[in-house]
Amino acid sequence: MAPPAARCPDCRNPIRWTRTEAGRRLAVDPDPDPTGNAAVWRDGTGVLRSRRPTADLPLTGWERLHLPHIATCPARQEQTTLPIGVVRLADHRRKKNR
Repeated sequence: MAPPAARCPDCRNPIRWTRTEAGRRLAVDPDPDPTGNAAVWRDGTGVLRSRRPTADLPLTGWERLHLPHIATCPARQEQTTLPIGVVRLADHRRKKNR
């Protein structure tokens, strides 16, 4: 039996916490999604693990694709308009790095 899903602190929707190959925590939507980009599996100790499938290491039979919750979180999707004269630095950095 799967443990109960945690809740996103922003939107309160159910999520599952996974541990990435780099050791970081990644929240994914609890249901598999064929359009997802996170391969999720449960390791031998019961921990949910995730990684990004690549051409060199494609999805295996025991992994399921899930969407990272940040991509579907309605609370994160709402972009507020900035006051006049305020610049969103992330937009500037994206242009600079291209």
